[in-house]
Amino acid sequence: MHKKEHLLFLLLGGFFVTNALVAEFIGGKIFSLESTLGFSPVDWTLLGQEHLSFSLTAGVLLWPVVFIMTDIINEYYGKKGVKILSYMAVVLISYAYVMIYWAIDLEPASFWINDINTDISPNIDVAFGRVMGQGLGIILGSLIAFLLGQLLDVTVFHLLRRYTGESKIWLRATGSTLVSQFVDSFIVLFVAFYIWPSAENQWPIAQILAVGTVNYCYKFVVAVVLTPMLYVIHWGIDRFLGKELAQQLMTQAAESSK
Repeated sequence: MHKKEHLLFLLLGGFFVTNALVAEFIGGKIFSLESTLGFSPVDWTLLGQEHLSFSLTAGVLLWPVVFIMTDIINEYYGKKGVKILSYMAVVLISYAYVMIYWAIDLEPASFWINDINTDISPNIDVAFGRVMGQGLGIILGSLIAFLLGQLLDVTVFHLLRRYTGESKIWLRATGSTLVSQFVDSFIVLFVAFYIWPSAENQWPIAQILAVGTVNYCYKFVVAVVLTPMLYVIHWGIDRFLGKELAQQLMTQAAESSK
């Protein structure tokens, strides 16, 4: 029988890695937030960039959950717990992409293309490759931004904890998320659309800053809106572990992260 704290770490870690992995896979779809909510797209001009709107990668639906899980794991298992899971997520996401690119290169069975899925144009194999095969620049940028964001999140979280003690969970959790997501919003674009592409395909810096700002506005609002979830999850964990064990884990996490 596993100890409760070990079982909890396994459950939180599994949910954390799964959300990070799925967020990467669905990130290839760009959706209109305004149209999804039934509004007309905004038409902003920022830093000289016109017609900006909330056209976001579908991965933003899950990344806020990942950062909430980061703060929960941080609270009970400290920097070490977050770093272990963050490195594990990066390794598993990288492994998954290698397997996906391998699968894309496999020669398709003729009946799969000619006898079924005939409504797909040009064919189902090409569609599979286009949907699953994100650009290497985007993958690299996303992984770098994720890892740096995680390390920054855990650092800011415990820096704020030194001043808040065990109170003001909302401040250290939401504050660390807002800081890390700010960096994440710009790094992924900078790597994917400025460093990685050839010179003729680079985005102007102004475009990166403008698009990153719009993306961060969304993440800022979502981080604030989801703050009450932290208290709900804390309440559930405290009931599962028992108040004494939960308090012991939080104290150990704070001490080991100094």
